[in-house]
Amino acid sequence: MADTLAIVIPALNEQGRIAELLESLRRRRGSHPWLETPLVVDGGSRDATVSEAKRAGARTLVADPGRARQMNAGAAATRSEWLWFLHADTRLPAGSLSALQRCLAAGRDWGRFDVRIQGDHWMLPVIATSMNARSRLTGVATGDQGIFVRRRVFDAVGGYPEQPLMEDIALCRRLKGAVGPPACLRESLHTSGRRWESHGVWRTMALMWQLRWAYWRGADPEHLASRYHSGGS
Repeated sequence: MADTLAIVIPALNEQGRIAELLESLRRRRGSHPWLETPLVVDGGSRDATVSEAKRAGARTLVADPGRARQMNAGAAATRSEWLWFLHADTRLPAGSLSALQRCLAAGRDWGRFDVRIQGDHWMLPVIATSMNARSRLTGVATGDQGIFVRRRVFDAVGGYPEQPLMEDIALCRRLKGAVGPPACLRESLHTSGRRWESHGVWRTMALMWQLRWAYWRGADPEHLASRYHSGGS
């Protein structure tokens, strides 16, 4: 495979979590030389996120806070033909990189994985199944699903819109309009259920549906971000 892939990881106060993802990527790069050294884009962490990332062998970059800004800054700091955006609490199961490699070789312009939410609550697998089905139906992915995209397509649509929430939905809309729906890989990335469990699974689920509905109807992302970070109160 001639094309290379840049891995961009936005982070904010991810000490104790980011090293596991980076170590997993480091171990696998030997058998997947088309992967660039991961780039962690820090948004002003007040903990040891940056030093942990450096110890784990990642490149690091400090950018203005905001996931969209961080991911755009990371994309601009790389030169690979492909971009893969991962959250710091993502975990890569066996087979995920091989599935991604096959998808890129098939010539698709962008795509995402299924997701599995890690945690103890019995509803988390149900939520993940719903997210995957909705994404497959609508062609819209969340950041937890590991969006990957051809660089020239990402640049052509203007990258992530620099808004404080729903930036992943907005990017997917741009990509769908430009090149059609995503490749939907059935291999599942694992993501932490920490927000769901700390804020309450039912409450978080209701909040996310409310925010998505409001966004679809044209609500200001700034207002929605305020509600999200306050837990809906």
